Amino acid sequence: MVVNTMPEPIFPRKFKKEQLIGVIDAGTKTTQFVVFKSQHSLELVSHQIDIGQKIPQEGWLEQDPLEIISAIKICVENIKDKLHSLGYEISDIVTLGITNQRETTIVWDKITGEPLYNAIVWNDIRTDKTVDHILAKLPDNNKNHLKPICGLPVSPYFSALKLRWLKDNVPAVKKSCREKRCLFGTVDTWIVWNLTGGINGGIHVTDVTNASRTMLMNIDTLNWDPLLCRTFEIRPEMLPEIRSSSEIYGYVKKFSSLGGIPISGILGNQQAALVGQRCLKQGQAKNTYRSGCFLLYNTGVTKVQSSHGLVTTIAYKMGKEAAPVYALEGSVAVAGAAIKWLRDNLGLISDVNRDTETLAQEVFSTGDVYFVPAFKGLYAPYWRKDARGIICGLTAFTTKGHIIRAALESVCFQTRDIMEAMNKDCGFPLTKLHVDGKMTQNNLLMQLQADISGIPVFRAQTPDVTALGVAMAAGQADGIQIWDIYEQPDSVPTDTFLPTTTDDERDARYNKWKMAVHRSLGWAQTKKSIAMTDERYRLLSSLPASWFLISSFGLLALSNYLGR
Repeated sequence: MVVNTMPEPIFPRKFKKEQLIGVIDAGTKTTQFVVFKSQHSLELVSHQIDIGQKIPQEGWLEQDPLEIISAIKICVENIKDKLHSLGYEISDIVTLGITNQRETTIVWDKITGEPLYNAIVWNDIRTDKTVDHILAKLPDNNKNHLKPICGLPVSPYFSALKLRWLKDNVPAVKKSCREKRCLFGTVDTWIVWNLTGGINGGIHVTDVTNASRTMLMNIDTLNWDPLLCRTFEIRPEMLPEIRSSSEIYGYVKKFSSLGGIPISGILGNQQAALVGQRCLKQGQAKNTYRSGCFLLYNTGVTKVQSSHGLVTTIAYKMGKEAAPVYALEGSVAVAGAAIKWLRDNLGLISDVNRDTETLAQEVFSTGDVYFVPAFKGLYAPYWRKDARGIICGLTAFTTKGHIIRAALESVCFQTRDIMEAMNKDCGFPLTKLHVDGKMTQNNLLMQLQADISGIPVFRAQTPDVTALGVAMAAGQADGIQIWDIYEQPDSVPTDTFLPTTTDDERDARYNKWKMAVHRSLGWAQTKKSIAMTDERYRLLSSLPASWFLISSFGLLALSNYLGR
């Protein structure tokens, strides 16, 4: 059941000069430039451009870093005309914020300014062997051994693994590192460096939210951690300076249209959505539904170390002297991507936006069909890279409507998996869930989420809360101070979806989902690398001590054995 609340009034447009905030939103598939009026949650104008995707091998995903910068320029030029038609000029923008896809890894030469390789996108899984190499260094090959330091498990997801892969496999990166010319950054760092001058004095910085996704930042000190850097063999001089999420980092030197404008806000896109949803109090949570799903739970100034498969991350730090606010996060690798798979690979639908809800509503249930879309393994709370997608419970009466509905339910079940883990870690369940993202336009999906989770779901009416969140951070920075985020209403205008199922019904369906997940595990049986198994040394440990008698023969035999 959906309940509408009244949106805030549309702001006047009759050539009234007001202070504007520009936002660069560099997402996984698009780059856009959005302009907000101070203290208004509805965007004034925006322009968006698709970013090319490169797939050199199965499981690999890359982007051209230069294309991201070019797209920003094109978006800004288009915004100039749109602003002019509303009686504004680009010069009315008083500050910029940047929000970005997280974990995506870029390396470039600080002398030439040229990228040394394509950007490796956050959901790229090429680093399996790199993961094995790192795990071989850790006691009991424990993927959670470093979590007390950085809040994250060892996984292909995070930037340190991608950076290590680049060092090990790309000669240009290896050479640049050796000559101390290599700079590393997530997408926010690359954008700021280019906007503030590039090779002519570009500022090499990141914010705490992006740094917390690298596996290199200490979650307590908010500094690059020496032990983590040694573990991944990363030199600290190639890393950007870690700053807060809301302060003046520098001023635009390139892009004549934006020249001289300060950059005063940086947030990773999921943290930006948390702020945009105004989940600024401990115990509030939001979920963003896009290609993947990302559920963040605000734990306040308390750092909660998860023992149930979630990661500890920084939600935001609103100023140099402000205390960091922490969050628990659960990430779903495949959400909207499952619907596109039904379209592109199986041909069950022709238009994602038009057909998905319509066809799924032709049936009243999934007919006991369950779809686990673990195309690249499962993220939180399982962290199983050996999982693969399955559709189970098929009968002779199954139709494409059942499968499409099962795909929608898979998004909701994966979200409930994370909510269950958060409940166990924090000790009390969520009472409501704020949601945003393109998939939330599907009313059936939102109703299914309310029914499967058993709590009200509040859908933001604001088109893009991610851009809004970083606009708020940029506007409230010291030296700017045109937005007080703590004096705004507790939430943006929403549509509310209320549960319509009983506890017994939703729990029975959830138990079936867990059965399906169990069947998806262990499908990808990849051979472990030598570094991971360390078989030579395991065999040596079983040899009698007398074998190691120090003699010329013993040393020669040992050398020959280890050199096999």
